[in-house]
Amino acid sequence: MLGKRISVHIAASLAVLLACLMLAFPAEAFHASLKGLSIWWDVLFPALFPFFVIAEIMLGLGIVHFFGMLLDPMMRPVFRIPGIGGFVMAMGFASGYPIGARLTSQLWTQRLVNREEGERLVAFTTSSDPIFLIGAVAVGFFHDAALAGVLAAAHYGSALLIGLLMRFHGRPGKQVDDYRQPAFTSLLEASPGQPLWRRAFEAMHHARMNDGRTLGTMLHQALASGLQMIFVIGGLVVFFSVVMEVMASAKVMSLFYAVIESVLGIFGLPLPLAEAVASGFFEVTLGAKAAGAAAGVPLVYQVAIAAWVLSWGGLSVHAQIISLLHHTNLRYAPFVAARFVHGLLAVGLVIALWRPLAPYHAALAAFFPVPDMNRPLETLAQHTLPAAGLTFAAVLGASLLLSFCFLIGKRCMKRIRS
Repeated sequence: MLGKRISVHIAASLAVLLACLMLAFPAEAFHASLKGLSIWWDVLFPALFPFFVIAEIMLGLGIVHFFGMLLDPMMRPVFRIPGIGGFVMAMGFASGYPIGARLTSQLWTQRLVNREEGERLVAFTTSSDPIFLIGAVAVGFFHDAALAGVLAAAHYGSALLIGLLMRFHGRPGKQVDDYRQPAFTSLLEASPGQPLWRRAFEAMHHARMNDGRTLGTMLHQALASGLQMIFVIGGLVVFFSVVMEVMASAKVMSLFYAVIESVLGIFGLPLPLAEAVASGFFEVTLGAKAAGAAAGVPLVYQVAIAAWVLSWGGLSVHAQIISLLHHTNLRYAPFVAARFVHGLLAVGLVIALWRPLAPYHAALAAFFPVPDMNRPLETLAQHTLPAAGLTFAAVLGASLLLSFCFLIGKRCMKRIRS
């Protein structure tokens, strides 16, 4: 009770301080809000809204349950989450934050995951989308599309490592909350003796019957829910844009720079990267842009800090995740710990992969597209949706292949033992 009261007083004090800063710097706050609104309208709205709608429709039609049954032989032993988490992983990697958290909250609501499984799932499916990584960061901020190769390998590779590490989160065999178990029986009603593909179709059919909505109702509710979520995300983006600007105007950010410079000095990293780290701590776009603009710093360290920014996600993304999970019993502490470790792993992978990938720099430059982020609708049609579809298909296809390998291996082991 005392701790909650203290946290309320701290939050109230910070709110008053922020209000005073906005009154002291009204012009800066106004321009920052317009900049945040522009980022939301030009980038986030067209990039995220279609996926919010598509994901909810696929849940209602039972397509998610279909793939969940097919992926169960791989996802449970490797990540300790139900197979349905494999679909969330593919969607999260394809469309970026906060789609993974959105789907995880829906699975929790339908009682398809419990608390620990949901915490594992959201911890490693929160990632940047491919087009932002390529178009905004590699091309827009570093002016080199080839850097998308090492950024993608470090960012998504470390996300998978987080998934493997998070399998140790929670006590094996001990359930936290009986009510929040995967008690949605549509995935389990089919006979275990049936072929996997038949059980997958049975799972899809039962999910569709249990949903019960008509296609028109489902589409209407998916659009309404997607709009509600995208407006919440827009408000958070504008809010953190204003916070960053008024703090910079009040010279508060210089204190952060000093603290971060001391930390960078301990690890032998260039001190000019302090601005990128401080900005990225609050917001992804500003941090990645500052990393690309850092002068007099070896490129490998600039890219490493950009990978840290993408993997940490910024407090703006953290706030989006909290807003999506507020109605669940999923805790923030495992998520923030995973983001911190994800950032460190991404930095390490960039440094480790820098020399091995150097000979393929020219080939990577020709392979990755060069989207124009100043034309959002054109980028959405020509790059964002195709890249998301390709990433989704690649991740889902690889997961299905691994799942069937696990299934065949399990059956072979049973025959050997018998």
